[in-house]
Amino acid sequence: MSLEASVFIATSLDGFIARENGDIDWLDEANKTVPEGEDCGYYEFMSSVDALVMGRNTFEQVLTFGKWPYDEKPVIVLSGSEFDIPDELPKSVSVSSESPVELCTRLSNQGMTRIYVDGGITIRRFLAHGLVSDLTITIIPILLGRGIPLFGRDYNDTGLKLADVKHYDFGFLQLNYKVVTTD
Repeated sequence: MSLEASVFIATSLDGFIARENGDIDWLDEANKTVPEGEDCGYYEFMSSVDALVMGRNTFEQVLTFGKWPYDEKPVIVLSGSEFDIPDELPKSVSVSSESPVELCTRLSNQGMTRIYVDGGITIRRFLAHGLVSDLTITIIPILLGRGIPLFGRDYNDTGLKLADVKHYDFGFLQLNYKVVTTD
């Protein structure tokens, strides 16, 4: 399978992607320090992916943002239970209960070459199956003390090679890692 699964996510310095209740108010506050027009590479990254795969919790969080941020980009919401996609969202949004391996195989067979994997549980599931090719992690200069961690205990050792580091004057640090395969 030639499909790449890429991660692009922000964490607190202590490794959390959200507060224990799922709130990302700290990230919203940090984004106020970002100069207008700066997106830390997000637009370029989104232009490089064929689809976005996220978990249901992340999807529910995105729905609170107001305007749908992904335009017509295909978005696949992984969920173990069926639910309805709101009518106001584009037809490019779908729900799947496939395993990460099944989903990647299907998307590869459809001609996709790179997907964006988002959401803590979903990222960990893709890591556990050895499907993630690279991770871009933007570290926000805040310590939350507790919350929802990006990484948990539900995957094996994953070797990483640092590919790039970017420091932003407003305090963000962006790390890009390639996953080292043992093949």
